Amino acid sequence: MNDGVFKPRDLGAHPPPLYPEYRSSLLRSPAHARLHYAPTETEMTGPTFGHDILGPDDDDLIVNYAAAGQTALGPRILVHGTLKDQDGRPLSGKLIEVWQANAGGRYRHKKDGYLAPLDRNFGGCGRCITGPDGTYRFRSIQPGPYPWPNGGNDWRPAHIHFSVFGDGFAQRLITQMYFEGDPHIALCPIVQSIPDPKGIDTLVARLDMAQTVPMDIRAYRFDITLRGRQATYFENQREGT
Repeated sequence: MNDGVFKPRDLGAHPPPLYPEYRSSLLRSPAHARLHYAPTETEMTGPTFGHDILGPDDDDLIVNYAAAGQTALGPRILVHGTLKDQDGRPLSGKLIEVWQANAGGRYRHKKDGYLAPLDRNFGGCGRCITGPDGTYRFRSIQPGPYPWPNGGNDWRPAHIHFSVFGDGFAQRLITQMYFEGDPHIALCPIVQSIPDPKGIDTLVARLDMAQTVPMDIRAYRFDITLRGRQATYFENQREGT
């Protein structure tokens, strides 16, 4: 429907706040009902994002942190897709930020204590702005899985974090993209806390051989839908986006 009416999300498709298999939820789950505060006009209307805020290599994580003449280590990937509204219409001029671990599964963060080595030519973050047709793309290195202290032997699937801005900071949405065929998806308590398999499926990027460059780089397609029944699951907007 193109009637301008938001299609509400089905809250039953989202993880419960308390999910014992995800042990952090034992401490983080809220003890009181949700509260809603109406955003201010400033929060909903600014800032305006434009191509002039981007550097020449912001959308290329393979080289944007590398020394001159060097590249990041690991399998080279191209991630692309279309940002759409609830009615399938493309959304142009929206800022998308990404961040991820390196090919060994380690973040470039001082508190990441995983034993995998750092890649001095990989910073693990980038950004781009959707085009007139709502499309985006960036080049990167396929991240590796990594262990996390949830249970005796839990590993996070390989994933890339996405931050999508609407027309202002108050409209920021955050999610994670996983890779088709990763066996850790079915084993990860964070992913499996989503009760609806269709919700999990919205977070899985598909191998796209049509966009893969022979002898160079594999492509994955990850389309993002902001609202409605086909909405991508966003971890910071369980009540609706």
